[in-house]
Amino acid sequence: MTTDHFINITLQQMEVLISLVEEGSFSLAARKMTLTQPAITKNIKNVEDSLGVSVVNRNNAGISLTPEGKILYDYALRMIQLRDEAKTKIIKLHENTGGNIYIGASTIPATYILPRALSEFKKKHSDIRIHIKTADSNEAMNMVLDNEVEIGVIGMKPLNKKLMAEPMWKDRLILAVPKLHPWYKKKSITLPELLNEQFVIREKGSATRELLESCLKEAKSISLSQFNICSELGSSEAIKEAVIAGLGVSVISIHAVERELSQGLLFEIPISGLTMERNFYLIYKRQFDFLPFHKTFMNFLTYYIPGGL
Repeated sequence: MTTDHFINITLQQMEVLISLVEEGSFSLAARKMTLTQPAITKNIKNVEDSLGVSVVNRNNAGISLTPEGKILYDYALRMIQLRDEAKTKIIKLHENTGGNIYIGASTIPATYILPRALSEFKKKHSDIRIHIKTADSNEAMNMVLDNEVEIGVIGMKPLNKKLMAEPMWKDRLILAVPKLHPWYKKKSITLPELLNEQFVIREKGSATRELLESCLKEAKSISLSQFNICSELGSSEAIKEAVIAGLGVSVISIHAVERELSQGLLFEIPISGLTMERNFYLIYKRQFDFLPFHKTFMNFLTYYIPGGL
């Protein structure tokens, strides 16, 4: 079996060949590369030995390339250029000059918090590009675990030990009723009163639904199964529109209805003895090796204060 010596050619030998062509002599190439002339000669000889052909014609008029040398020289230029491009990109990467960040976010942060946050972030970091995939909290966690995204922003603390979770923003669930609902001017209602109303709820897997169930369990008086649930919907936007349309009342994040509350389309009715609060969490895999632009974005999110509370 014939041994392929071509793989022994090094980038330094390519640089020597380039310098030799550009300078026109071994002595000038040695000076440019701060090497000795014998070192330049040895590098070229090693290249020729690896190829089994001459790459440089040596004569009294100077040097010239053989046909094989011309081919190698053209590729040498491209190889050095690619190396320099890689170096530049790596340096820029670690200087935080840009990059792509992939996020899996549950509905509330993806729809009502992150768009405003990104608007602020991009004013100072226009070269960092953010890609958001919207899902419920459980799906967003699985995206992080399956490496579909790099970080997640969700409304529940994950139990999986492969994930790190940092609490970020506060959220509060409120009972929202439409304009002209019999309760819209009431100061508060009780949980038993709520059982008689048509109730619209998020689908299973939603952190909003899980928080409601948890708070009801802590109240030790009423369970979700006792509610008069008329519809289960897959997003906070759908819930909000259903309540505005008069389909029923619902418990929803304050962030989702901030605008509608200010416009008088929806009204917040406190439920006596029931407070529903949570954190949103920034999650990521324990082994994830963050680059500087990831850290810049995560630090920004940590200190960003959303509206709604």
